[in-house]
Amino acid sequence: MDARQIIAALRRGESPDPDALAWFAQGLADDAVSDAQAGAFAMAICMGGLDAAGRAALTLAMRDTGAVLDWDLPGPVVDKHSTGGVGDCVSLVLAPALAVCGAYVPMISGRGLGHTGGTLDKLEAVPGVRTQVPQDRFQALVAKLGCAIVGATGDIAPADARLYAIRDVTATVESLDLITSSILSKKLAAAPEGLVLDVKLGSGAFMKTRDEAMALAQALTSTANAAGCQTEALITDMNQPLAPSLGNALEVAEVMRVLTGGLVDEPLARLAVALGGGLLARHGLAADAADGEARLSTAIADGQAAERFGEMLAAMGGPLGFVEDWARFLPEANVIREVRAPQTGYVSGFDGEALGLAVVALGGGRQRDGDEIDPAVGLSDVPRLGAQIVTGDTLLRIHASREDAAARAETAVLKAIVLSDTPPDPAPLIHERIT
Repeated sequence: MDARQIIAALRRGESPDPDALAWFAQGLADDAVSDAQAGAFAMAICMGGLDAAGRAALTLAMRDTGAVLDWDLPGPVVDKHSTGGVGDCVSLVLAPALAVCGAYVPMISGRGLGHTGGTLDKLEAVPGVRTQVPQDRFQALVAKLGCAIVGATGDIAPADARLYAIRDVTATVESLDLITSSILSKKLAAAPEGLVLDVKLGSGAFMKTRDEAMALAQALTSTANAAGCQTEALITDMNQPLAPSLGNALEVAEVMRVLTGGLVDEPLARLAVALGGGLLARHGLAADAADGEARLSTAIADGQAAERFGEMLAAMGGPLGFVEDWARFLPEANVIREVRAPQTGYVSGFDGEALGLAVVALGGGRQRDGDEIDPAVGLSDVPRLGAQIVTGDTLLRIHASREDAAARAETAVLKAIVLSDTPPDPAPLIHERIT
């Protein structure tokens, strides 16, 4: 095998055979492939694509560069994954709610990628929380608490860990094949019986159009089901931020408002419930999807999900009293700037990607591999589509480390929010289900 020949084949639009992809994946894992070759490999796939068989072969090859977990638990093992958006902290609501309902959720998550936030970065905004835990500790946490949200260890899909970081800094994030193999190599390594996928559609997503989102949802579901994991995908709206805050600590604060306030009507909770209801039904923990959604809503409304989330954080190094006094523990930015509306009108559109990149520029994400993240920065009080705004009203708030950074973010944010004389048509939270 020769990395150059494999890259050249990809550049010609050919899908290498499974043995070649398995060799390259192992080279990513053991450094036989250089960073330059890994970047060229990602770019060639991004530009030319793989066929369905090549996509499945790459996914399984990357999974098999590491350990595949084995479970012996008294309930079903299920998982969820989002393709990435802005203000999307659903995992932090859904995982503990599923656990309260009797499921076991070994969620291997990632860090920020491109303009989107990362679940691990959000968790690590809570003081003391460590998301990198050994495999045996991960399995013990899931067995005891019903859920754990961690980063992939060196034993889990090590090829993906390397390629994931390279994609983030080489503008090769937006590839159906690379997204599919990255998500599923980690998810299938955790060996869930069932999986639900939240495929985002819109200005704040990687997939901007319905056709792109449908293609990704179908690629993910067909690949995962072929690997023996019962999988459903929901195509959900990302034409506006899901939560009214973007940024790591700010999004954790939104999660805590939902969990401790029982705010089941908030979009964040509504989407978590919609994603999890079918999982509970398909694995014997609810009579049907509607019953599953009702059970999850109850777990959020009565505070049980908040309690389980707090137990998980404490077990991962976080403060013992976090749920009772979460606002005291979360870091706050040095500068909070109110952005005033430049005109009267209705919020009729967002450039979600631009909002996400504004948070990255504030220090809430990585512009280069290895960058340190400031957990306190971001945007809060972001209005919903259709909100009526009067000139001079507070449009949103910027949380920054310095005044000059806040000023630059204000310029970007004002360009990213569209105000018009008429309200927009209501946007559905869920566009379609792919089973």
